[in-house]
Amino acid sequence: MPSIFILYLFSYMDRSNIGLAKIAGIEEDLHLTSHQYYIAVIVWVIGYTISAVPSNMILCRTRPSIFIPIITFAWGSVAALIGAVRHHGQLIALRFLLGVFEAGFSPAVIFLISTWYRKNEQSKRFIIFLTAGILSGAFGGVISGAITSTLDGAQGIRGWRWLFIVEGVATAGVSLFVHWTLLDYPHSSRGLSSEERKLAQQRLMEDGIDQGDSKSQDTSIFILLLKALSNWRTWVLIPGYITLSGAGAISYFYPTVINDMGYTSTNAQYMTAPLYIASLVAAVPICWFADRKPHARGQLLVGNMIVGMVFFALTAAIRNYIARYVFLCFINMTLWTGGALALSFATTALASVTPDVRAIMLAWIPAVAALAQLYGSALFPAEDSPGYVVGFSVFAATFAVGSVCHGLAYILFKRYP
Repeated sequence: MPSIFILYLFSYMDRSNIGLAKIAGIEEDLHLTSHQYYIAVIVWVIGYTISAVPSNMILCRTRPSIFIPIITFAWGSVAALIGAVRHHGQLIALRFLLGVFEAGFSPAVIFLISTWYRKNEQSKRFIIFLTAGILSGAFGGVISGAITSTLDGAQGIRGWRWLFIVEGVATAGVSLFVHWTLLDYPHSSRGLSSEERKLAQQRLMEDGIDQGDSKSQDTSIFILLLKALSNWRTWVLIPGYITLSGAGAISYFYPTVINDMGYTSTNAQYMTAPLYIASLVAAVPICWFADRKPHARGQLLVGNMIVGMVFFALTAAIRNYIARYVFLCFINMTLWTGGALALSFATTALASVTPDVRAIMLAWIPAVAALAQLYGSALFPAEDSPGYVVGFSVFAATFAVGSVCHGLAYILFKRYP
């Protein structure tokens, strides 16, 4: 978990720092229109969607301790190269590649957690994993503000360029060391003794989590893909996750929304931090409770979506800046808490599925759901500043739909375990 935590910290910074670069001058320097910036944001999603499933197909036939460091070095290098772009075409191409290489990480972690931890342990592990994203959002704004303000003009390079260079190089550097700290699978990890491997497998078998067999390794990967796509559980889980993923696009616009409240660009970067700290305060105890009551995860998800719906609606209706900032804190709480609950809800529902098929399903679900960010990222154009009523209203409606989807999924999985 420590290695995964650190890698996700860098992963989240590398994918979301374009929002911080936006208020640090990337639009002006590259002469980006609102539409071109939107394309630069969402092209990451396209690369991610295309590559998530193939990445997990490769993962389940290789060693995670080798595969994950390779893709980490690749996306870190691409992130650093963004600091050298000269026009929007180069920016879009590199953002696409960033999505391609990052696509292999989160689905890999989701699958690995499902292969190492029992059902009543998974929510806590997912929030530990996602906490890296929360802290990245919190302190990433502070770090980014420090980088862009102190390095702006150094060596004749603008601050937003230093932002990509510094964070990308740091990611690539970390990737050189994690091979020795990452574990593979319970049955094959070289970091465990034979007795420890047996214990790791036994505790999962007793909890009803399929560990696979030698026959599955001989099955064509394309047959496994067909099995994953034809499993009804896949399509039950996707709609609810889509609503969370689509609303998650708001993170790209937190600095902009806060900037429109009257803060300077640097202060707006710093002011994103409390939004993520509030999320951590809420998500940890809720996920701890979810592991104490694993069969109530579906109900907790529904409640989380309803709370999010309310605060999105309030943000759309109320223009007072202090109130809106508080509402953003609650919105971020529901996004991150919902993410951890939705992932543990999915891995628990798929526990009886063989690992190779499960790996594909757990990549397919977020890959399809990520497409929702195509519309999510389009809901905050500059013309709607400072209210962004349409964006917040649409997310209120999608969270209402999400509560229904998660409720139906909970009922179906309870009836057909």
